[in-house]
Amino acid sequence: MNNEQTWVLAGGCFWCLDAAYRALRGVSAVESGYTGGTYPNPTYQAVCTGQTGHAEAVRVTFDADIIPEDVILDAFFTMHDPTQLNRQGNDVGTQYRSAIFVADERQREAAIAALARADEIWPGEVVTQLDELGEWYRAEESHQDFFAKNPTQGYCLAVAVPKVNKVRARFTEYLRD
Repeated sequence: MNNEQTWVLAGGCFWCLDAAYRALRGVSAVESGYTGGTYPNPTYQAVCTGQTGHAEAVRVTFDADIIPEDVILDAFFTMHDPTQLNRQGNDVGTQYRSAIFVADERQREAAIAALARADEIWPGEVVTQLDELGEWYRAEESHQDFFAKNPTQGYCLAVAVPKVNKVRARFTEYLRD
């Protein structure tokens, strides 16, 4: 039985989230893109200015019969630091904010529960925003599955690899074979 669900999540550079989710069994699609802003049809260059209001985000589609929704959300709080306001490490600006974009009331309730779980394990205040899902803009093709296409790129080695490794260590039972 296919119990397909989709979440839109922002937690710093979308390259890292993309790579970490692709490692999980049951995830059928990960798409990098932009949401949460007011600027129509944003480009990567425009989003990087911080002036569009958009966040770099991923749209994660998965089969909840294989990987539970709670695992998708808990992995999100494992792969980034939700206590950093409008940044992740050296990536600074509202485009790197921590946010969950919900499509309906059911997702809102699941996100609130995930935020409570994250608050129990992270020292300091969790600043992840809970926002309504607005217009989704797919990022340029060069940003899709970036880590797999650029495994030796400096940012990937310094930033993405440690985040992917954290998810692999915590969610071993959900790793792809």
